[in-house]
Amino acid sequence: MSIDPARCGGVPVFTGTRVPVRLLFEYLEDGLSLAEFLDQFPSVAHDQAVAVLESAAGQILAVA
Repeated sequence: MSIDPARCGGVPVFTGTRVPVRLLFEYLEDGLSLAEFLDQFPSVAHDQAVAVLESAAGQILAVA
């Protein structure tokens, strides 16, 4: 994941893409699968998406 004020207004995106990270969470919230997200955004690697999910889980568990 990368955040660059000059790219997409500083919105967190998957590194090397212009795909906002929030889209992954929106897909999952809507009941779609990780595979469906990756099919729609082929510039995002599976490993990138999993790393974002693991990072989010780690942050949530650290607070709990």
